[in-house]
Amino acid sequence: MSDRVRWISRTGLGIALFVVFSLCLQVPVFENYYLCLGYLVVAVYCYCFGAVSGTIVAVAGVILYCVLTGGLRGLPGWASGNILIGICCGLFFYRAKSMENRLAETALAILVIWCSCAAGILGIKSMVEAVLYGQPMWARILKNSYAFIADAAVLTAGLPLCIAVEKGRREIGL
Repeated sequence: MSDRVRWISRTGLGIALFVVFSLCLQVPVFENYYLCLGYLVVAVYCYCFGAVSGTIVAVAGVILYCVLTGGLRGLPGWASGNILIGICCGLFFYRAKSMENRLAETALAILVIWCSCAAGILGIKSMVEAVLYGQPMWARILKNSYAFIADAAVLTAGLPLCIAVEKGRREIGL
């Protein structure tokens, strides 16, 4: 199998896993909001395969999730915000794996996760929704603050999973 076919297959699997984790593993946290456990898949893909695969999984995964659940109203904002989250996390994680100080790597990874989620969800997603729905930016930021906290927490919780998957992936030669 060629590298291109392997990459496309692996990325497609990530998109499917994002949707499955988001649909089947719903953990309620706030009023009418569930943890999006698909972000565990985004974290693993950004960590193991880099920014391109991680971003495609984040964006295409949320698009497919919204289409399947009829949540098209939130689609443009989520997809736009996930572009930034995928790029930032993917670029940092992929390069940080070579750091020798695991504590520093973890601390910086957490900082990158929370900053990219703040920019992606509170910034881009809120701005897109403010324009689309004609609402004040502060109202969208306030409404999206629960999603920011929940999604950043899931990405952060996924860090140990990223390390375990990367170790297993290297052992079997993927």
